[in-house]
Amino acid sequence: MLAAFRRGDWFEDRGPVRASVVRGLLLAPPAAETAQLPRLRLRGVTITGTLDLAETVVAGTLRLHDCRFEQAPCLDGASLGGLEMRGCRLPGLSAAGLTTGWKCEISGCRVTGPIDLYGASIGGSLHLENSHLAGRGERRGEAALQLLCATVGGDIQAGTGLRVDGCTDLRDTSVRGTVVLKRAQLINPDGTALNAKRLHVGGDLNCRAGLAAEGTVDLRDAQVGGGVLFEQASITAAHGPALRAHGMAVGAEFNCCDGFTAHGRISISSVTVRSRISFEDAVIDVPPGTPAFTCRRSTAFELVLAPRESIQGVVDLSHTRLTLLRGRPDAWPDATRLDGMVYDGLLPRLPAAQRLPLLARDPEGFTPQPYEQLATAYRLHGHDSDARTVLLAEQRHRRTTLAWPGRVWSLLQDLTVGYGYRPLRAVWWLCAIVLSGILMFTRWPPQAVDPGEPPHFQAAIYTFDLVVPLVDFGQEEAFRPSGALQWAAVVLVCFGWLLATTAAAGANRMLRRS
Repeated sequence: MLAAFRRGDWFEDRGPVRASVVRGLLLAPPAAETAQLPRLRLRGVTITGTLDLAETVVAGTLRLHDCRFEQAPCLDGASLGGLEMRGCRLPGLSAAGLTTGWKCEISGCRVTGPIDLYGASIGGSLHLENSHLAGRGERRGEAALQLLCATVGGDIQAGTGLRVDGCTDLRDTSVRGTVVLKRAQLINPDGTALNAKRLHVGGDLNCRAGLAAEGTVDLRDAQVGGGVLFEQASITAAHGPALRAHGMAVGAEFNCCDGFTAHGRISISSVTVRSRISFEDAVIDVPPGTPAFTCRRSTAFELVLAPRESIQGVVDLSHTRLTLLRGRPDAWPDATRLDGMVYDGLLPRLPAAQRLPLLARDPEGFTPQPYEQLATAYRLHGHDSDARTVLLAEQRHRRTTLAWPGRVWSLLQDLTVGYGYRPLRAVWWLCAIVLSGILMFTRWPPQAVDPGEPPHFQAAIYTFDLVVPLVDFGQEEAFRPSGALQWAAVVLVCFGWLLATTAAAGANRMLRRS
């Protein structure tokens, strides 16, 4: 091994090697052979005892391929040029505060205890592909992979073939590049599978293409410069939410689409997404009536809510600000909270009648703001007729919340002028009342007040005198009906005042909106 070190060659398949010998070789390296670069490279050996390199400084890269460790190596506080472990078998790794000038690679390894990289500073990328981490930590929480408060100068490549039995802890870690977890398996069914609170990522958080997480994926207060990508991923949580991302900031898109499946609720309130939040062709599986998707007080350019099948639980989008809301009303859930949500446009473009049923699905009952917002969106794009339809539906829904006197008055406004949004109704009512009065008084004219000099009776003018308030053509004072005809005249007067009052109320409402 000494000769191989001096030449920089591999030392392999030579049986067991004492950890103390490896430590001595690294801390007191012999002189290199002429024109050779001394390096420690071990392949296929068994290292006996504990390899203790705590707080040491090693200039080169420590390369260990297909090695077996009897005891967990200790690299706490060590400074290495790089660490490369491929295909190794070890009972754990303690490397809190490890510093590497280059990459740190633990790929294709089988680790039966925890890997502790708390506070590590890795100058290049961290590689964890094709490894199986099957340990639960005893220090700083139950984490099989501990990357709390670490700094990674490149990417975290932890995708294809990685399986972690226990929690993967990335809290307060800063990654300059991209975090790749695609096709990884994160298994912690009784708790949190991925704890990435306050994670800072310069690129993407790539969890697409078959990520399988059993346990909660927690991204609260994380900041991602690129996109958060969960296409074709699957998250199953027996307890708590499947995906939690309160307070997250995303520089591009937040995609939970194209086959994404969540067995458990999704809660991403107070998030800021510069591009879109997409749940197109997604499945959110929760029991009926329970929270399914919560996105309160969030901001995004676009929200796509077009799941593969209708969500059985409650969707809460209250007080969220969007530029574009996209989704088919028939795919939305039976319980939806929309109070306070603001948007500029809707896709696909549909008539108001097809969107109105969605506004009546608030489990808290009637709230006026969703109707006002939908009407505003229609009016903003020039669809005034649809806007009036929405506002009319708002008043009808409001009527169900009133006491019986208010309901009666509201019903009269609806029947007569459609709360001011159907002004032609007043014209038709007026025509019907005037025509009935003309026919009645033509058949049974009233008697003149002064029989000596009666004016010429005009049934139409007399009817207008009765029906239209504050208008006097002189006929009403000159003729006085009697008997049943008198009661008929009283009815016409009442209808006239009622029509005028409701028309004025509707006009006042319209003018105030304008």
